[in-house]
Amino acid sequence: MEFAFHYYNTMAETGLMMALTRCLGTLDRPPVILCVGSDLAVGDSLGPLAGTLLKDGRSGFGGYVYGTLRRPVTAKEVKYVNAFLKNTHPGSKIVAIDAAVGEEEDIGLIKAIDAPLRPGAGANKRLPRVGDVCILGIVAKKSPMGSSLLHLTRLGTVYAMARTIAGAVGALALQSAAL
Repeated sequence: MEFAFHYYNTMAETGLMMALTRCLGTLDRPPVILCVGSDLAVGDSLGPLAGTLLKDGRSGFGGYVYGTLRRPVTAKEVKYVNAFLKNTHPGSKIVAIDAAVGEEEDIGLIKAIDAPLRPGAGANKRLPRVGDVCILGIVAKKSPMGSSLLHLTRLGTVYAMARTIAGAVGALALQSAAL
C-alpha cells in the first residue's frame, strides 16, 4: 500500500497518521523511528529534521528516535543500524523516514509506504533495506544526469514537510497510547 499527501494540504498530518495506522496495524507500543539523512545538503535533511522535532518532546512522541540533526544516521550507516535495531528492539515495528527525489510535480508529496525503506535509491545506490514501513518526502527533482538536486532544495519546504511528518508520528503514538 502507498498513500501520498501534499504538505500544503491542511489534512496531510491527519491523513499521514491514518495511513501509518493502516500500514503498521495494531501497536502495543510506539514504533521505533529511524530518520535517515544528513544536514550537509538541505534536501537530505528531511529525516534528521523530523527526528529532531520528534525528540524535542512537542510532538508527543515518547518512543525511540534514531537520526537527528545532532546525531544523523546516513544511508551508508543503514547496514549497521539494521542489525542494531533488530537486536535492541526485537518485535518493535520500525518506521524509516527519508528524503526522496522524483518528478517536479511530485515535490512536496509525503508518502507512507507499507514496505521497507531503500536508502539511496534516488542516487542509484544499492544499500540494504530498513524498516517495516517508510515515510518518504519528495523534496527535489531527480536530475537526468543521475545526480539529484538535493542541494538546491528550499529549507522552508523541507522544514514544513518534517513538521507534518513529526506531527503525524506524534499523533500516532498518542493514539496507540490511548488504546
